[in-house]
Amino acid sequence: MKSNKLLTTLALVSIVSVVLITGCKKDETPPTVISTDAADKATNVILDKKITATFSVPMDPLTLSATTFTLKIETTAVEGTVSYTGTTASFTPSENLLSGVTYTASITTEAKNVKGTALAKDYEWTFTTLTIPNVITIQPTVPGVVPLATASDFAVLAGSAITSTGATSITGDLGLSPGSSIGGFPPGVLIGTKYINVPAVNQAKVDLTTAYNDALGRISTDIVTLSGNIGGLTLTPGLYKSTSSLAVSSGDLTFDAKGISNAVFIIKIASSLTTTSGRKVILTGGALASNIFWQVGSSATFGTTSVFKGTVLVMQSITFNTGATLDGRALARNGAVTMAGNTIVKQ
Repeated sequence: MKSNKLLTTLALVSIVSVVLITGCKKDETPPTVISTDAADKATNVILDKKITATFSVPMDPLTLSATTFTLKIETTAVEGTVSYTGTTASFTPSENLLSGVTYTASITTEAKNVKGTALAKDYEWTFTTLTIPNVITIQPTVPGVVPLATASDFAVLAGSAITSTGATSITGDLGLSPGSSIGGFPPGVLIGTKYINVPAVNQAKVDLTTAYNDALGRISTDIVTLSGNIGGLTLTPGLYKSTSSLAVSSGDLTFDAKGISNAVFIIKIASSLTTTSGRKVILTGGALASNIFWQVGSSATFGTTSVFKGTVLVMQSITFNTGATLDGRALARNGAVTMAGNTIVKQ
């Protein structure tokens, strides 16, 4: 009898143990991505798109970062920030996406739910951005030139410093105010006059500020908005604006005056202006470098051997990488102008 009771007791203990162990077992079902925006294989995605992924369960926010949630063009990573709310992670690119480009978004198995369970495998999807038309049509109202006054005499004008390395050649005056450091001439060649903190250049800096504010304040019912990469476009006379940065990166940029005498182009840029290596600005239809004005809210950088046209009115600094050329003017209100074996010809 005692033996039967002992066996019964042991059986009950075994059952309870199994129940307790089963009840405490960790749920190791891997989380999944249940939807994305942009959707996989989507086309005509807008250029200021925030990319999101929604998960099947709440995730550990610490496992969702720019390392585990990435966006790429082929093998080139896109800079951006990652955030997480509810069950949705968001990748916000630092700048607008490029036109007509296919992107790959990816979330790695380092992303885990709140219980520490990772995705079963990397999750990837692709989408393609909309293509901006190659030709932006002519504007009914063509703006007048930006008045440069005495600043028009300068090929290079800066606020803090001017430096050059290598065989830089400047045709036009070179001026610095209120800084005191101009270096690199010689060996750089200046076909013009150098001014440092004298009345002529001090007045030119005042006139530069006036010209910058004139361009910044231009408004028109016909203004055209640009964003991201503008390489490959053809711009006709008119007023253009960007609420962020602009780049000439995947294709050359063309200005077409359409045969209009003294046609003017004004491009207002809230942040930076960049050209990548070897890119060119091309003039057709009678367009003149002297009638192209770039108002840049931060700084401008010109890539190696790139060819640029127009007067660049910059709030901060201007950097020319090796061999870059400019037909126009490099005018920096507050920062430095840095050169490296460049050719700058005042237009």
